[in-house]
Amino acid sequence: MADLRIDLAGIKSPNPFWLASAPPTNTGYQVQRAFEAGWGGAVWKTLGDPIINTSSRFAAVHFNGQRVAGFNNIELITDRPLEVNLREIYETKKRFPDHAVVASLMVEPKQEKWHEIVKRVEAVGVDGLELNFGCPHGMAERGMGAASGQQPDLVEAQTYWVKEVAATPVIVKLTPNITDITVVARHAVKGGADAISLINTINSLAGVDIHSWNTIPNVGGQGAHGGYCGPAVKPIALSMVAECARDRGVGVPISGIGGISTWQDVVEFMLMGSTGIQVCTAVMHHGFRIVEEMLDGLNNYLDDKGLASVTELTGKSVPKYSNWGDLDLNYKVVARINEENCINCNKCHIACEDASHQCIDMLTNADGKAFLHVREEDCVGCNLCSIVCPADGAIDMVALDSGVAPMTWNQRQKVISGLNSSYSEAEVV
Repeated sequence: MADLRIDLAGIKSPNPFWLASAPPTNTGYQVQRAFEAGWGGAVWKTLGDPIINTSSRFAAVHFNGQRVAGFNNIELITDRPLEVNLREIYETKKRFPDHAVVASLMVEPKQEKWHEIVKRVEAVGVDGLELNFGCPHGMAERGMGAASGQQPDLVEAQTYWVKEVAATPVIVKLTPNITDITVVARHAVKGGADAISLINTINSLAGVDIHSWNTIPNVGGQGAHGGYCGPAVKPIALSMVAECARDRGVGVPISGIGGISTWQDVVEFMLMGSTGIQVCTAVMHHGFRIVEEMLDGLNNYLDDKGLASVTELTGKSVPKYSNWGDLDLNYKVVARINEENCINCNKCHIACEDASHQCIDMLTNADGKAFLHVREEDCVGCNLCSIVCPADGAIDMVALDSGVAPMTWNQRQKVISGLNSSYSEAEVV
């Protein structure tokens, strides 16, 4: 089997599977059970001044028969005394010396507060620190969490304060509730961050009960925005990880978070730049034992690819991720319908007629049998028909030779402005 060990900015772990700072890492009992199940590391539920949580606090978005497609919470950081958490961290690390134990921290944006908690936490033997600049609710109203994470200068300053006294690697956890996550990531690095983790949860309201008119969840009839996570946020998280991975101003290891539920998700995040990953919602839904299937799947995948180490995946797809202006405008794909696999549900025809380019015809052959045909000269290769098709293998997206040289939007603009004369007039059109 391939070597699954990782080293995230000096934090070593037997595999890339970590638990994110959340309810599953609230106690030593839970973290130790997770390690027994096979998890390689855990980020302890955020430490700071203990708070009082609300009841109720969780909600979920179910979609098309799938439970927990998205998950919403208004829970805050630890509600247990710091001394209790520190004792359990010490005991956990002593029992599992080869597993990664990282402490998530959140305090007021004051230098002395950061110095104090860092010294106390590192004294019990943690492998690293994660600074929580992402929680979008509750703590943010007190000037912490996302309230700090949305201010690049404050992220830089607080990271610097931590690095002044920290003896272990420092990970900065970023909020997605911002216009450009790379700006904050760069400031975290300027402050001395050894790594970044992303994404934290997204501002959200899970829903409204149309009978009682209460928000979901509600606390005695009153609700508030919370943090959204789970499978539904994976595309957003994957994009933000990729943006940071390709930004030369960032340049530090990434711990990927957001909607990771399967070994395939792990591979995607690593290909887009993550050194390791963190999981929360999937564990809350299915329990710690899901890591067994994830480990098996990742091992088999690496063997199939002939890779000796999981670290060989990190960043391999980053060069394939660029800006829209660098995409080839002359690249051409079209849809082709395979009659032997088509079930004649007509969903592709309806989608193309009502929401695309009206290039799928409903025809009848010589035997009077109805079939669907794509007019390739009118097909723009949007993929919609293949997306809505419920039958595997019924529609293929096929690349055609456009007959002209590749040209991006940026190249086209240079030609139009006269800065590049290597293209003919026909190729520019």
